[in-house]
Amino acid sequence: MNPFFIADDHPWENLGDGIKRKIVGYTDELMAVHLNFDKGAIGYVHAHEIHDQIGYVIRGSFEAEVDGKKQVLKAGDAYIARKHLMHGAVALEHDSVLLDMFSPAREDFLK
Repeated sequence: MNPFFIADDHPWENLGDGIKRKIVGYTDELMAVHLNFDKGAIGYVHAHEIHDQIGYVIRGSFEAEVDGKKQVLKAGDAYIARKHLMHGAVALEHDSVLLDMFSPAREDFLK
């Protein structure tokens, strides 16, 4: 894998429902992923069995939910969801972007 991520060299992968992603990079133990949301797009509440996750807001704003608690987050803010905690987010603005970080890497994203 190239040790550098040049955003313009990587096309967005359309996930549907107003969300698209780019995998920034990964090792066995760590993964970073850009997620771009249309206004109102929903990252539905879910939990991971083996992955801890941090979602850092790069642009726009989100209503994030972690373990039943909701918080509006703007650029520079983040949420932390340890494995087994229910979490999700709704974009409050068009072109809102999260940098999601996972430990360990999400192998399912690489298939």
